[in-house]
Amino acid sequence: MNQTYNLVEFFSGIGSQARALENLNIRINTLATCEWDIHAFVAYDAIHNSPDLDDEIVYMEKSEILEKLKKYNLSNDGKQPMDYSMLKTYSVGVLRYILSGIIRGNNLVDISSVKGTDMSESIDILTYSFPCQDLSNVGAFHGYKKGIDKDSNSRSSLLWQVGRILQEMKDADKSLPRFLIMENVPTLLSKRHFSNFSNWINDLKSLGYFSRYFQLNALDFGLPQNRPRLLMLSIFVGDDEELYNKLKEYFNTINEEYLLKFFKKTNFYKNRKKNINQLLRINYSKKQFFEEAVESTPNDTPSRRRIWKENPQIILPDGSINKEIKYIRTITTKQDRNPNSGNLYFDSGISGRSKFRYLTPRECMLFMGFEDQDYINIKKRNIEFHKGNYFFPRDKIIRMAGNSIPVKLLEGIFWLMIKTDEFIEDYKNGRT
Repeated sequence: MNQTYNLVEFFSGIGSQARALENLNIRINTLATCEWDIHAFVAYDAIHNSPDLDDEIVYMEKSEILEKLKKYNLSNDGKQPMDYSMLKTYSVGVLRYILSGIIRGNNLVDISSVKGTDMSESIDILTYSFPCQDLSNVGAFHGYKKGIDKDSNSRSSLLWQVGRILQEMKDADKSLPRFLIMENVPTLLSKRHFSNFSNWINDLKSLGYFSRYFQLNALDFGLPQNRPRLLMLSIFVGDDEELYNKLKEYFNTINEEYLLKFFKKTNFYKNRKKNINQLLRINYSKKQFFEEAVESTPNDTPSRRRIWKENPQIILPDGSINKEIKYIRTITTKQDRNPNSGNLYFDSGISGRSKFRYLTPRECMLFMGFEDQDYINIKKRNIEFHKGNYFFPRDKIIRMAGNSIPVKLLEGIFWLMIKTDEFIEDYKNGRT
């Protein structure tokens, strides 16, 4: 299929969705993104547009930028809104990056303030990877247990904002997006959350969507990371009952095994499948890799020694890669934790430091399906926002990686979307 797809990314993060489509050689026109986390959308801008600024922003004064940013509900941590008084303390350089991330990304910022009447009528793909902290096991451990209950004011309940926007589009007689792609944790299928998830699917059906969900794992799609996820493809059929039944029949033959079997036959999988060795940056003769390794080396304390003993040892003390480890554990928003994704033996030569390190921020991004250049582009924007405090320190980049979606996992579901679009085209032309 040779066309350009108009894309809207809700909860866009650092743009795994756009990257996956690009990797499939699908032409996209990003109509809008929606992300309130300033670090995530500044990184998105650096990755997908340029780490450099447009001339119209380069020369803006601080007061002018602040006036433009005043109307937005921004967040410094992706969880809570930041006070405007805090924003006023930021350096003008960082404020320029923030404004660029809004303008060049057509960023709607806060999904709660988006109106259906403001949405384009020509959306082909709308993606929504709503926050998972109130659903995931890690989130539950930290006390996030409200799930996606409506009116719970949990971060995960922002799912219903997507439904509100789609309903407002329908009420305004606007064309709804042709495809919806959802990504979240498989816990949505648990007893605690399944009734809410079923209600969501029924809401989509009432809007005219046929939906099918899949339990998939990043490691099956060519990334050596154990990261199970739930993805759902929804196709707009409106009131075309015949097309709905055709799709139902079509998807009766498509399950997780079918998707994997046929996606693995594509060059997208064959030519880009990665192993652990390809994603680790352990050539310490390169100054930047050595410095990143040192930065990811913890102090030698009893708790850190337990982390080394109780987690997978990816690189052994003799410097070899552990042959028993074929993939790493799920990358979360922190590596300095027990359990974590795995550890590498590393002697920095620095007194008081452990003789092992965690995955570096660069490696965390690589294991999510991004490239070295993406990390480099983000670091180009790592300037001071306060004196002595930098905008993209190690832990911020790890958090962004942990919050993102494995790119190759998305390639699988987008590939299925394209095949489904071809099926629909055949149906409309009488070829099915």
